[in-house]
Amino acid sequence: MEMLRYCGVTDEGCAALTSALRSNPSHLRYLNLSWNKLGDSGLTFICSVLEDPHCKLEKLW
Repeated sequence: MEMLRYCGVTDEGCAALTSALRSNPSHLRYLNLSWNKLGDSGLTFICSVLEDPHCKLEKLW
């Protein structure tokens, strides 16, 4: 489980994380982004990865 909570991840960070997840879709299964500074666009980036059929992410919170 990857825990990035309380890390100050912003929308810009979500864009980078989204790019990394798309490059390596089968590695990450669980991702905790709670208590970060995600805005609407950050959430949109992350949710777009979940729609990718190659994404293996099982739990995102």
